[in-house]
Amino acid sequence: MPNYAAPGVYVEEVPSSEKSLTAAPTAIAAFVGFTEKAPTDDPNDPEGLAPRLVTSWTQYEQLYGSFCAGAVLPLSVYGYFANGGSIAYIVRIPNTAPSGKPSRLELPAPDRALGLPIAVESIEPDADISIVVETNEDAGGADDEPNPFNITVRSGGVDVESFDNLTLGKGDRNAATVINKTSTKIKVEVLLDETADLAGQIEVVKPGVYSLAKAAPTPVPVNGRKFAGSASARQGINGLAVAEDVTMVIVPDLVTAATKEDGSIDLGLWKSVQTTLISHCEQNGNRMAVLDSPPGMTPQQVKEWRSDVAMYDSAFAAFYYPWIKVENPIGTNGDAEVVIPPSGHVAGVWARTDDTRGVWKAPANDTIRGVLDVEYAVTQNEQGLLNPMGINCIRPFGTRGIRIWGARTLSSDSDWRYINVRRLFNMIETTVAQGTQYAVFEPNDMKLWEGVKRTLDGFLRGLWSLGALFGASADQAYYVKCDAETNPPESIDQGLMVCEVGIAPVKPAEFVVFRIAQHKQTAS
Repeated sequence: MPNYAAPGVYVEEVPSSEKSLTAAPTAIAAFVGFTEKAPTDDPNDPEGLAPRLVTSWTQYEQLYGSFCAGAVLPLSVYGYFANGGSIAYIVRIPNTAPSGKPSRLELPAPDRALGLPIAVESIEPDADISIVVETNEDAGGADDEPNPFNITVRSGGVDVESFDNLTLGKGDRNAATVINKTSTKIKVEVLLDETADLAGQIEVVKPGVYSLAKAAPTPVPVNGRKFAGSASARQGINGLAVAEDVTMVIVPDLVTAATKEDGSIDLGLWKSVQTTLISHCEQNGNRMAVLDSPPGMTPQQVKEWRSDVAMYDSAFAAFYYPWIKVENPIGTNGDAEVVIPPSGHVAGVWARTDDTRGVWKAPANDTIRGVLDVEYAVTQNEQGLLNPMGINCIRPFGTRGIRIWGARTLSSDSDWRYINVRRLFNMIETTVAQGTQYAVFEPNDMKLWEGVKRTLDGFLRGLWSLGALFGASADQAYYVKCDAETNPPESIDQGLMVCEVGIAPVKPAEFVVFRIAQHKQTAS
């Protein structure tokens, strides 16, 4: 209480006893896999392995490059944004190593008949070097000799070496002799035959800026441990512990790492990584794993793999089958389509459903954008075997397009059978945990209890009015209890304030049944 000593008018601000809660975000995906390149703008993370936030495909390209061979993650991220996703974290897993070979470039001549006059090679392996070639017309030689040329070496966009008035002849300005004697960045080899007719040639080397071509990086094997990563090192799946707002986790490049030299799939690695992913989501409690089936499986094979090999049982994971066909952005006429895991596109549909309907709406019976076909067309009877096992099918429906036709988790507990129920609870629990931090260390009395109760009541009533909770009235949809019964003296002495919350989530109409009978007319 302030101490009033002098007469006058005083104004005091009285804090409100009721706080408002804002729903936590639900559509933030995290992709773990391989990329074309690593972001280089963070000196504390030179390899670009820590989770990085991107909000568009354009921003992804700026940081991680575009589509590339040997990486499925770019296709999945593109499908995520195309289907309605807007925020994603990228976790890069290194799957290549520098080649250890010099960068090399063969400079062209203006006249193709002369062939390739000169070759430039970096002294250091995998060097990022470019060459600037200029014709020095002011220092021309005899009438029947070509003009000398200048070479400038650039490294990191900065000119580091310069060599003027070079020629390809045997004189003291021979390009190979001059550069190889003093340069610490490049070495040069003259490719033209000594008997080549250069008479009348003004330019022997075509002017321009040329980047030395790096040798292709060497692929390195990626095991389950690399995918798992470490929370302390901010790497891999476990590195997502620092991204507390993530709600969906996808590992599309599991197929890239699990593919053996003979083309078969290492199903042991497949299960190991997916088990790690499920464990990560369960431990964090606010996110779900979007799992892909192994590729090339028939419904019978995926059923047996799910029940006899994988044996997952988790409310924090959803499983999708079959794979989808999309346009191959780096393909030629012979491979214009590519078959990829559906998880990235599915995560985009989850985000789109959250935005248009709400997290309480099951993310199913909606089309997937950018999909040309499915790897295997599942029939109604085949899905009758897969659906009870929590395998969500992606099926073509003619003019209705290709749709997600399942909304189940991998849990054997009927309370957590549906994806939207688990995600709704994730959102509510995160919102309550974040929005009631003000109550910590407040006096544990009736005033605090009533304030917390009003705060939660206002939030849950809003969800009920939007259709997230089941019930004809708010009293049927939820209850909040925070009083002397939930907070007895012994609980207060332990520093606890206990508030009970019960909600009735809406569940999807998975089986719509119309009972139609033949009505026979009778005489009146």
